[in-house]
Amino acid sequence: MSPPHVVIVGGSYGERTMKLGLLGQKSLLWTLRTAFFPWALTSSAARADTGASNGITNIFKPLSTPAEAIYEVSVLVLTICAGIFLIVGGLLAYTHIRFRRRPEDDGREPPQVYGSNQIELAWTVIPILIVFVLILVTARTIADVQNAARPAGALDVTVVGHQWWWEIRYPELGIVTANELHVPVSDPTKRRPTFLKLESADVAHSFWVPQLAGKTDAIPNRDNRMWIEPKQPGTYLGNCAEYCGTQHARMLLRVIVHPPGEFEQWVEAQRQPPVDDSQVQAGRNVFFSTACVNCHAINGTRADGKFGPDLTHLMSRETLGSGAAPNTPEKLRVWLRDPQLLKEGCLMPNMQLADTELDHLVAYLLTLK
Repeated sequence: MSPPHVVIVGGSYGERTMKLGLLGQKSLLWTLRTAFFPWALTSSAARADTGASNGITNIFKPLSTPAEAIYEVSVLVLTICAGIFLIVGGLLAYTHIRFRRRPEDDGREPPQVYGSNQIELAWTVIPILIVFVLILVTARTIADVQNAARPAGALDVTVVGHQWWWEIRYPELGIVTANELHVPVSDPTKRRPTFLKLESADVAHSFWVPQLAGKTDAIPNRDNRMWIEPKQPGTYLGNCAEYCGTQHARMLLRVIVHPPGEFEQWVEAQRQPPVDDSQVQAGRNVFFSTACVNCHAINGTRADGKFGPDLTHLMSRETLGSGAAPNTPEKLRVWLRDPQLLKEGCLMPNMQLADTELDHLVAYLLTLK
């Protein structure tokens, strides 16, 4: 899903110009795909790189209260549009068949009728009524979702969009993670919705998990709010739905919904400090002697960077690079060797580590569970 990358060497000026033109066309097509079809890119990238079991997500399988409200409006709009299409298409088909040229026609022009007050009134009033109904239904749905009462026990989460990853904060729980939003399932007898505050650290992003809620933008210097209320445990795939740069298509997101009791276990595990294993001291020294410590944070250590994801429990996550690759020791080594190989254009540099340093660093990071 990365944009086309071509190195052009040799050849005449005209040949190089032609190659650059082709590269520009490929880049434009890639940009249009990521801008207008983010859901397709999200689904295919997730299946290819992470082996997601949930497959393609879409708004027609809502599993959260806000998503269900959006689904109902969508069905109404599509039903009305389908009715209009059938009526107009049927009238056109009837006209073509009823008034077609016949062998016995004498070729004279049929009588011409200019103006019909009844028809003009119908095609003016009916569309106005249809639009008025859709406005009322949409406005009521938006108001119901945005003004929903907050029940006791609701969870507060702050989501910050970065190029190209998600920072997830739980202010009341003292937890910071990345790219995976863990929430409890909501039961009709004990509702536990999650209220999200959306922020951006750089450019405009958009938080979208199709089966849980509609799109909500994350704008620099502005806080936007939304909420989700998953009703089934599982993993829900989402992505950034606002084109935000080179790796927009791989700014993926996972919402992991825990059954009763399991979410509390996850919270307890995330609150634990990282294991201090003397056997990986060499890797720890590599981490704290390079630029890693300037961008990343690890609880209980002097690493307090704010520019990259928190690594305190790195190996508890399912993916690397916000869905760019599965979180395995092999992919972790590739990522540390050169992040551009997995996510071209990402802001993490190649640290130019020697093989032994890389081995030690991987061993240390594997203890951050």
